[in-house]
Amino acid sequence: MADLELTLACWSYDRTRALMDGSVKPDGVALKYENLFPAATFQRMMGKHEFDASELGLTFYLDTLHYDDPPFVAIPVYPIRLFSHSAIYINTKCGIERPQDLVGRRIGEFFLYGHDAGTWAKGILADDYGVPIDSYSNYIGGVERPTPPLEWYRQKPPPNIKVHHIGTGTTLDAMLDAGEIDALLSALVPHSLQAGSPNVRRLFPDFEAVERDYYKRTGIFPIQHIVAIRKDVHRKHPWVARSLFDASTKARDKAYEMYRYQAGNMHRMFMIPWITQHCLEMQELLGDDWFAYGLKKNYKPLDTFLRYHYEQGLSKRRFKPEDLFVPELLDT
Repeated sequence: MADLELTLACWSYDRTRALMDGSVKPDGVALKYENLFPAATFQRMMGKHEFDASELGLTFYLDTLHYDDPPFVAIPVYPIRLFSHSAIYINTKCGIERPQDLVGRRIGEFFLYGHDAGTWAKGILADDYGVPIDSYSNYIGGVERPTPPLEWYRQKPPPNIKVHHIGTGTTLDAMLDAGEIDALLSALVPHSLQAGSPNVRRLFPDFEAVERDYYKRTGIFPIQHIVAIRKDVHRKHPWVARSLFDASTKARDKAYEMYRYQAGNMHRMFMIPWITQHCLEMQELLGDDWFAYGLKKNYKPLDTFLRYHYEQGLSKRRFKPEDLFVPELLDT
């Protein structure tokens, strides 16, 4: 029997590159890997169900679980994990010196109320710094370029949350630089910061130390994306979920092998000085399986995100991690 032709839309990550270049092949699948930036993938997958499988932001996937007939199922593969303290930016002239100063402010958020990095950041600000989610005004829109509201995203913010779309005549980056908003939550680093604007900095200048401390206290390495499979594909070929999970794990393991092999070669493959020391420190803190897949090792970060999603009015019910994935992979 010929292999099943399957499209997977995902960006070119080190942990997925072996799937993209074909050095890891899912059993029984002739995989066509569409190398796309996540925002493009989300629009095409959510709007038109264009791919058989794709990476998908947790917020977008959770939104589909409220549909009468959810179009996707998911597997516990996490293309993106990012600490989110570093995703909080402030205008330097508006008097914000500590997280608590965000109360009563105007805060921008990339794309929508509830994007994954923003959900994590708002949850952490509430849990660790006493900044209630309804204590500031939210401004949503494009960071780098003007972006209209997302027509394919159905979830609306709760009545107690003030959300304003900034329209298509400006960007959140420009507004932050000009002081028209006081802070920004964004998975994209604003250009103004990269260009050295004196008006913009991170809320936590020493974000690495803050994020390391967060991990030491909580054991959480935040998860932002999962891999979704169209439900009609899974219904017809249920074995595909296990095949993609196993292949994704093998591809991730090849990335592990690259970093471990390079440790014995002073990481000469990479053009970043002192990366060896960083890798050693990271591995000492996060362990050998620092980018773990599966449900069991990731129950706490998933459950924390789901709590934040519910508390921020984005979920109609309090999901549990086992609600997210196909039954045949709940033992992973």
